[in-house]
Amino acid sequence: MTPAPARGRRAVRRGALVAAVAATGLLLAACGNDDDMGDMDHGKKDSAASAGAQPGDNPAPGAFNDADVMFAQMMIPHHEQALEMSALAKDRAQDAQVIKLAEQIAGAQDPEIQKMKSWLAAWGKPESGGSMPGMDHGSSGGSGDSGMDGMMTDQDMAALKAAKGKNFDTLFAQLMVKHHEGAITMAKDEQKNGKNATAKKLAGEVVQGQQAEVDEFTAILKRL
Repeated sequence: MTPAPARGRRAVRRGALVAAVAATGLLLAACGNDDDMGDMDHGKKDSAASAGAQPGDNPAPGAFNDADVMFAQMMIPHHEQALEMSALAKDRAQDAQVIKLAEQIAGAQDPEIQKMKSWLAAWGKPESGGSMPGMDHGSSGGSGDSGMDGMMTDQDMAALKAAKGKNFDTLFAQLMVKHHEGAITMAKDEQKNGKNATAKKLAGEVVQGQQAEVDEFTAILKRL
């Protein structure tokens, strides 16, 4: 029969051995988890990098020609004037549908302006056509002489700013039909003569979207 002190010592050694094995297992598991987490983080970074556009990406890749450049250079101030006109509706319009369409125009055309500016930057072209008269983006003054279809003159804009209520609704609809028809003409020219696929795609969206709004404005004028 083993003396009690010897049995006690063996029990202590077994306990220490079990504790050491358990500690080693925990350490190895922890290391494994760290490696897994590192791999997971790396995977997330790789996925995010591949899913998003890189800073140097061209927003309008592929070949382009003078028609593409002119489309962007002329459509930017054309859209900017539409934003200026639409901003007047907030305090002057009376008809709910006119107000809705003004908000819709602003919501669609401001992002399009940013897109076209990014194209020109990628193409190494200025936002202004330079040689084309009336291409000052900062104002609509003289825009009626810019050669861009549908642009409002100083007199048109002054009349719109002076109108309120039903008079504003009527004038806004009339001027916006003219303005949209000009944009549609420019966009169709781009579809016909442009070369860049991204620019031609936006031109198609302009034709479709603005023709739908022309139809709505025409219906408004019939009931006002």
